[in-house]
Amino acid sequence: MTRIYDCMSDSATSESDYAAHIALASTAIGRGALVVIPTDTVYGVAADAFSAEAVQLLLDAKGRGRTSPPPVLIPAITTLDALAVDVPQPIRDLVAAFWPGGLTVIVNAQPSLVWDLGETRGTVALRMPSNQIALDLLAETGPLAVSSANLSGMPATRDAQSAEAALGDSIDVYLDGGPSGSAYESAESGDGSSTIVDASGFATNGGFLHIVRSGVLSRDAIAAVVGDLLAAEPAVPGIAELATESTGEEATPTLAAPSQDETDASR
Repeated sequence: MTRIYDCMSDSATSESDYAAHIALASTAIGRGALVVIPTDTVYGVAADAFSAEAVQLLLDAKGRGRTSPPPVLIPAITTLDALAVDVPQPIRDLVAAFWPGGLTVIVNAQPSLVWDLGETRGTVALRMPSNQIALDLLAETGPLAVSSANLSGMPATRDAQSAEAALGDSIDVYLDGGPSGSAYESAESGDGSSTIVDASGFATNGGFLHIVRSGVLSRDAIAAVVGDLLAAEPAVPGIAELATESTGEEATPTLAAPSQDETDASR
């Protein structure tokens, strides 16, 4: 039977209870189970990014296939270089400006990594969320594969109760951080997902970045950092087949070419 654990700072939850709930979620991740967590955008369902079985469990719980690999949430900016190679300077500039927060970047994955997120074609979508509960769990577990806490094709969830109604017993632990997305209520995007910028083809496409999903960060905000390096078209041909659901990332992109997110969220 699944349970929802209160992690809200304005509730009666004590510091020791909070630590126990984070530890419970971390233990679940460690044994290959799924956990629902709040992010600064929407709620996400999380799995150990380095366990192929756990990632497949995540995809099965959502009703998604391997052509829709989940993005990966990370605990710190320094983790970027542990998981990615050939990160162009414009992406580093965007990360400096918007992490932690509602930016997901698609970059080329470290080829030495032993993981299986699905059909990524050598790329990975990375985000450092700004939600403290998510960050505290990530500090315990390391990188997590996270997709929006909903069934595929259904709206993203913004609270733990809605996530539990959608995913039920497929999740071992639900961490309740209250309603998500409040930091972006004035954002242009109506779905509350992270904005996904693809840099995986930067070295071969003339040095351009592509927004493959509009989200809580506007195009103007991205352009203010990278200027003319932001391509005029909305997506690279061949990879624009992105999932339309929002994630915890959040909505996850379907990677149809080398060119990934939160196109998923958490989230």
